[in-house]
Amino acid sequence: MKDKTIDVDFSKIKVEKYVDDYSEEGLWNKIKENVTAIGIGLIYKALQLYYVAQSPNCPMRVKAGIYGALGYLISPFDFIPDFTPIAGYTDDAAAIGIALLLAQMYINDDIKAQAKGKIKDILGVKALEKLNEG
Repeated sequence: MKDKTIDVDFSKIKVEKYVDDYSEEGLWNKIKENVTAIGIGLIYKALQLYYVAQSPNCPMRVKAGIYGALGYLISPFDFIPDFTPIAGYTDDAAAIGIALLLAQMYINDDIKAQAKGKIKDILGVKALEKLNEG
């Protein structure tokens, strides 16, 4: 069986147009309904972004990038459709990764603890244990 690689130009992802797709309820629903496909690591990163955006120390331009990336994660209409086997969340991970670069200086131990607490609240202690293993 040949190894299939997917070549994607992530520079074509324009997350700013997904800001309007962001909602807190949409984020929680996306996480709960797609935890296996998204993966606990990406969920943890998305939650870090969510809590950074809640911080009063986070500048508006960073918040806009975060909401664009989270809106992109929530939106079913993106560069690679989420239902595509194997690659479905690759573009979402890239958008989250870009937003993490933008927000990295605002991610502290408190933000990480809040993200882990939310994972425990909505997905349970077993999900948190999987995160800690990875």
